[in-house]
Amino acid sequence: MNPIVAWLVEPLTYPFMLRGLWAALMIGLVVPVLGCYVVLRGMAFYGDALAHIILPGVVVAFLLGWPLAIGALIVGVLAALAIGGLSSSTTIREDSAIGVVFAGALALGVVLLSLQRSYAVDLAHILFGDLLGVSPADLALMAVLSMVAVLTVLLFYKEFLLLSFDRVLATTMQLPVRSLNNLLYVLLAVVVVISIQAVGIALVVAMLVTPASAAYLLTRRLAHMMLLASAIGAASGVIGLYASFYLDVASGPAIVLVATAVFGLVFLFAPGRGYLSRRIRASAA
Repeated sequence: MNPIVAWLVEPLTYPFMLRGLWAALMIGLVVPVLGCYVVLRGMAFYGDALAHIILPGVVVAFLLGWPLAIGALIVGVLAALAIGGLSSSTTIREDSAIGVVFAGALALGVVLLSLQRSYAVDLAHILFGDLLGVSPADLALMAVLSMVAVLTVLLFYKEFLLLSFDRVLATTMQLPVRSLNNLLYVLLAVVVVISIQAVGIALVVAMLVTPASAAYLLTRRLAHMMLLASAIGAASGVIGLYASFYLDVASGPAIVLVATAVFGLVFLFAPGRGYLSRRIRASAA
């Protein structure tokens, strides 16, 4: 067998690597699509906060013997609706509402964790990711949630587009702005749950923001931005997974480092918006 082909095929002879590959592809393709809205609306703090907010749900699911993703999804959706309700029905700004819910939920999660002597071992993969530990049941749940997220984005693409670029116009056109905001928050909770298995709570915001930020520098159309972000995310997932196998490093951080390297290259060399292009234009001026 050709050495290159053997190098590519060898990791896939292990069932856990094959499941990890499917999971990495799903995460890389789906999560950056919602990440485009995060980048366009300046919601990176929301994504990071939501990743930590789901911690109590994970702990409660662990205590009850439920799948951890179920607990994370329930708490994530409730938190998303709470943030949307606080920021739209009171005088509290959106970032303040996020901070209030974030701090309270994180504190609750830490208190629940402190009651469990074995939490450091049993829940470490939730904090730091365990892509190679994905089970067939995890894959099935990720596939269902991914399809729900993608279909919802396709169904409300025009509404989300208008809401992201001109909220005042969306209100003038009598779109249900509050409901659309809440729906977007819930979708972000869904994709956070999808990605915690791979990269963990600590790094989940990277999969939301980094591929989408790289795509933002390469195109000015949202549809193209989503496609590019998905391509970057999927490629980062596959390359990072192979790197984790051959270099014997953690898979989640490896994926994030690959995505960060791609962003660094795009930031430097992107036509028009890249650092070097801007420097050349500034020098010419």
